[in-house]
Amino acid sequence: MILVTGGTGLVGAHLLYKLVSNNETVRAIYRNKRKLENVKQVFSSYTENYESLFKSIDWVEADILDMPLLSDAFNGVKYLYHCAAFVSFEPDKYQLLRRTNIDGTANIVNLCISNHIEKLCYVSSIATLGNTINNQPITENTEWNPEQDNSVYAITKYGAEMEVWRATQEGVNVVIVNPGVILGAGIWHYGSGSLFKKAHKGLKYYTAGTVGLVDVKDVVSNMISLLKSDIKNERFIIVAENWTYKQFLQTLAKAVNAKPPVKEAKYGLLQIAWRMDWLTHKLTGKRRQLTKQLVTSLHSKTNYSNVKIKNATGFEFTPISESITTVGNLYLKQV
Repeated sequence: MILVTGGTGLVGAHLLYKLVSNNETVRAIYRNKRKLENVKQVFSSYTENYESLFKSIDWVEADILDMPLLSDAFNGVKYLYHCAAFVSFEPDKYQLLRRTNIDGTANIVNLCISNHIEKLCYVSSIATLGNTINNQPITENTEWNPEQDNSVYAITKYGAEMEVWRATQEGVNVVIVNPGVILGAGIWHYGSGSLFKKAHKGLKYYTAGTVGLVDVKDVVSNMISLLKSDIKNERFIIVAENWTYKQFLQTLAKAVNAKPPVKEAKYGLLQIAWRMDWLTHKLTGKRRQLTKQLVTSLHSKTNYSNVKIKNATGFEFTPISESITTVGNLYLKQV
């Protein structure tokens, strides 16, 4: 039996489709019944026969912070994909991020240990990696810098990784994947899917930085191959290509038949913008759209290396231009 946490998210839903299509026996955790529709929407991106595949999954209502319910979900499980996470860059969401990403992962690890799970695959992020000098490629060995002005999301994902590494000291075999920005169809109202929605409505500006991109199907394929392999207690960057935000957002706009952005949002302007956003949040309670760390990220020039995963598995990534076109076409059909 394979257990998947975060099955209603982008990675989890695409992973579930791949697993059940391969006739694997799968159990998945969901926290919000309404989000099960996300899974059906993702499945429908692949096949018209999505209802029968969806029903083949053993769905369990549980929360990774609720140990009694979570414990029941582990009955008969040999392998686990931990995809559940809370994603936010808003500083006032820090405690919620800690509870979900760190405490929740600690619960998963403790149950993996007590249930003698054979192997755990954890979905982390490139946000847990440090930076290099002179735009040298960032690798799995680029160490996290706690002195850096890291985002609250990055801090909690790094803390979650520490919990996963703890599992290796207790006899659980582990693999960690560190994907970049994941592109995939089916969930359009949040995450990377919302970028297609925003592009369709119209984007005026791009920023000067770069971004590591990867197709969700490539993330899932690597997760499955790593779990089935003899590789253990290692992590892998899962990034297909490094693009400028200009190239990314302009390609995104063209994929959804929208006008591409042609103006650069200068760093100085965004420095003012995030401060105004903070003030608006304080005065009105409106959710943050920009933070200091996000502005820095949007203007950072980073280069993520995928050499390790290619050498380990021989994997060939889907070209990002192809991914954007495919997902853009599905967006136009589904919304």
